[in-house]
Formats: sequence, C-alpha cells, structure tokens
Amino acid sequence: MPDAFNPVSQHEVQRQLGRCLLRIQQYERLLKSMLSLHRFGEPADELQAIREKNIKQFGGKTLGQLAEVLFDTFAVREGTEHPVLDESRIAGDQMLMSFQFQMQMKEEGLDRMRSAVEELVRLRNELVHHLIERFNVWTDAGCDAALQHLKTTYAVIDSRYVELCEWAENLDKAREAAAAFAQGPVFTDWIVNGIAPDGSIDWQGAGIVRALREALKLMANDGWLQLDAAKRWMAAHHPDQTPERYGCKSWPHALQESKAFQLEYRQHEEERVAWFRELT
Repeated sequence: MPDAFNPVSQHEVQRQLGRCLLRIQQYERLLKSMLSLHRFGEPADELQAIREKNIKQFGGKTLGQLAEVLFDTFAVREGTEHPVLDESRIAGDQMLMSFQFQMQMKEEGLDRMRSAVEELVRLRNELVHHLIERFNVWTDAGCDAALQHLKTTYAVIDSRYVELCEWAENLDKAREAAAAFAQGPVFTDWIVNGIAPDGSIDWQGAGIVRALREALKLMANDGWLQLDAAKRWMAAHHPDQTPERYGCKSWPHALQESKAFQLEYRQHEEERVAWFRELT
C-alpha cells in the first residue's frame, strides 16, 4: 500500500457501495412482493395457501431470475394473454378465483424497459463481484474513480427503483379496485347466482338452478317433482331465487332457459300440471 494513501477515501467508497447495494436490495424486495401477488388462479379455498407458496418461491430468486418473470407475465407486449387458470386439473364443482395485473406496451417501449432492467442486473453483478477488479481502491486515484462510478451507478439504480415504485402503486390500485368490486352486489350476483356484470347468465352456476336441484334431491319421486311444490319450497327456503331475477317471466320459462331440466305437463282432472326433472 503506498504511503500517501488516505484510508478515508476507501471508507467513502465502502459507504457509497453500501448505499448502492441497499437500494438494489430495496428494488429486489419490492419486485418479489409484486411478482408474488400480481397473478393467481386457483380454487377459492386454496388462495391463501397459494399466496404463501408464491411468496416463498419468489423469496429465493435472484434479481436476474426475477427479471425473467417480470417480462414473462407482468410487463408484456400489447395483446399478450397468459392463462391464469389450469382448469384441466380442477374439479367441476369448485369455485375458481383468478386475478392478473399486466403492463401491456408496444414493442419499442417494452424493449427499452427490458434493456433498463438488464442494465440493473449487470450493475448489481458488477458491484457484488467485480468492483475491486475494476478499481484499485488502495490508491487515492483508484478511490476517486470508484467514487465517481458509484455515484453514477446509484443514480441509475435509484431511477429504476422509483420506476418500480410507480408500478407497485398501480398494482396496489388495481388490487384495491378488485377488492372493492368483490365486496359489491354485482360480484355477489356473479359468483353466487351466475349473473355476469353484462347481464349474461351462466345457468350451470346459477343460484336458482342449484336451489331447484336441492328441491329435487329432497322431494322428487322417481326423479320428478311437481313444479308447484318446488315453488312453495323455494319461497320458504330460497325466497331471493325467483325467475324475474334471471330475466324470466315464469318458472317454466326459467326451467327452459336453464337447459338443466326437463319440463313436462301432465293432465290431472281438468287441469294441466307442470312437473320437472334434472337432465342427465
């Protein structure tokens, strides 16, 4: 070590290096949190377990690995779709929940963003593995050069971190909006009754169909149940499940629209009586 070397300069290099690495760790921590929460699609009763699994999975990834996931499912080209649910392995009677937040952009903007994140990964690796190979921090001149480099590097890292904070804020807003929607009557109608926000009806998942199946299970004789008996039972046990709720004028209309039941009229004395059964 040269006699003229001033250790104060080296201490400042160490301080600036630590400043850069702390900022990178902040970036990594925020990115892990975002990627573990930005998409999920599983049966409703498994969501918490899946969330915990994702947090653990991303917790062990390097910055380079996180960047790959970032540009695979989060920051993507316009029109890109990534299916969230693997319906092939889910039982048909399970309630499914999915959420996905993406930043879609044109090719040019996506390339710029990818280059910026790749530069951040390169800077991180250089700081951790190669700084003292590039700069002789046991000389005043080497320390001066290292300090200038570290200050420039910190500015780049900080700009990437500020950018990521903006993405995280947008993700939080999207999740808050989704949570508010999930607590409202439109979402309840969609999930419980199969009535989508646009008014279309998923009859297989409709509340009125489930209730009628329940009535059949309890009261049917050889699979058939008189419609008037079902109506009385529905009024007593599921008064909110009415044909009008599903845009139907009558119970026979609802049965026909659902395509889940067979409707049959039988002559009884001087009147026609409606009976129905579930289609198999």
